[in-house]
Amino acid sequence: MSEETSSPLLDQSPQRRSANYKPNIWKCHLLQSLTTDYHEEKYETHAQKLKEDVKRIFTETLDLLAKLELIDSIGKLGLRNLFEEEIKNALDTIVSMKNNHLSGKDDLYATALWFRLLRQHGYSVSQDVFAAFIDKFMESTPSNVKAILELFEASHLAFEGENTLHEAKNFTSGILNSINLNINDKLTKQVCDALELPLHWKVGWYDVRRQILLHENEANNTNYALIKLAKLNFNLVQATHQKELQEVSRYRWWTDLTDSTESLSFARNRIVESYLWAVGVAFEPQYGSFRKWLAKVIKLIIVIDDVYDVYGTLQELEYFTTVVRRWDTEETNKLPECMLICFQTLCEITNEIASEIKKERGCISVLPHIQKVWADYCQALLVEAKWYSKHYTPSLQEYLHNGWMSSSGTVLSLHAFIFVTPEVAVDATFFLKNVQDLVYSTSLIIRLCNDQGTSAAELERGDSPSSILCYMQEARVSEELARKHIRSIIINAWKQINNQYIIQTPTVLQPFIKCSINTARVAHFIYQNGDGFGVQDRETRDQVLSQLIEPLVL
Repeated sequence: MSEETSSPLLDQSPQRRSANYKPNIWKCHLLQSLTTDYHEEKYETHAQKLKEDVKRIFTETLDLLAKLELIDSIGKLGLRNLFEEEIKNALDTIVSMKNNHLSGKDDLYATALWFRLLRQHGYSVSQDVFAAFIDKFMESTPSNVKAILELFEASHLAFEGENTLHEAKNFTSGILNSINLNINDKLTKQVCDALELPLHWKVGWYDVRRQILLHENEANNTNYALIKLAKLNFNLVQATHQKELQEVSRYRWWTDLTDSTESLSFARNRIVESYLWAVGVAFEPQYGSFRKWLAKVIKLIIVIDDVYDVYGTLQELEYFTTVVRRWDTEETNKLPECMLICFQTLCEITNEIASEIKKERGCISVLPHIQKVWADYCQALLVEAKWYSKHYTPSLQEYLHNGWMSSSGTVLSLHAFIFVTPEVAVDATFFLKNVQDLVYSTSLIIRLCNDQGTSAAELERGDSPSSILCYMQEARVSEELARKHIRSIIINAWKQINNQYIIQTPTVLQPFIKCSINTARVAHFIYQNGDGFGVQDRETRDQVLSQLIEPLVL
């Protein structure tokens, strides 16, 4: 046995900290009691009929702006996956047109919508379409709020170095923040929602229920057909999610990991929120297996994070990190009970995932790759634990160099990669070569959104420094200015993602890219109003109810 693992027996009664997390509010018996009628075949049959009705609307809609608005509504209502072929054919035709026929008073609105939809769907279109509008804006204050809002949304799909879109975002955000609108007006609500979080940063599926309510106020035949389908589709998908959540909550590892173990009472028991995160990454019914495994992985990430942040002594954490790095079950005898359970659960989940992938895809072995990302994650958490023990505040650059790894983004990304990418792509070399920049940008957003939402509580507990505190001390600025600087880094990371998403990438990577972008979006939601994992009686609770528990009234 090496010197590193032959240290004296670990302290059996160290001083422990507490984050005072509240007990889990989602009890297993409550989840198991959920029932729904939407598994019945008659609802699926009705949905198929409504899909044919919407396809006819596609064929009958000839006006360019009306076609763009139809595609936009389909996306916002959570139906894009049902009409991928129709949308692609329509956008292929639109982008090939030399004259887009966008004119009149809706010129800016239509151009901005055209630009946003094409970039959202992976078409490389130029920011130059806005040059004339920006020049005109500098001379007077435009009054078309709908157009300004659409340009604001479009500006969030900018690439790095696209100054026209940068100017557009600054200009439109200034106007939207200054205008005085009727508080009960639909457009006012859309403006407020966009300023809080733009469409491109939102989890589309989390927003479907709200979008259905907004669209219901628009009384025309097209929207009526779409809304009927959107409501039914939402309930059908929700029924699938409920069944999966019930399966996940019945797994023995959940109760073994937290509920029945007093030594893990310090940790957050958040299986429902973990599953909600997985739904945000990939809501489509065909990704059920991926969602269930990802929920387990996220649950374990949260508990291990609490082990490092709250529970373990530095000596224990160094030993635990060594055990994970070596993946050696023979070296666990000195671990405290909670760390032993964590490692055993980690081994069990990882081996099961690797076994399932191998069974589905033959000789492919993903186990070494999964073990490595877990080891890297724990190593990054250990670095932060050492900073805490030494009362050391790193520079922002030093913090971010480690922080993108401690965000768990690499763990999440690899699991998404192996589950949603076809067999030909499940190769470590392919993964690192083709998506490492995307993984970095996504991980950075997770880290910084987490810091924005949890830094106040962590500072109060005396945890290791966040990016906000690092920059406050380094630049000697206020918390407000530090938060503004961190937000600018998030914006730049999104520009990198936009570029990585829209540039020509292998078709085989598109499902993974979509999951990666959604992962960044989920991070915005979870930490937008605080710690969505730490405090359950906030926006996260409402989202669980509306997303997973309560169906829409048809």
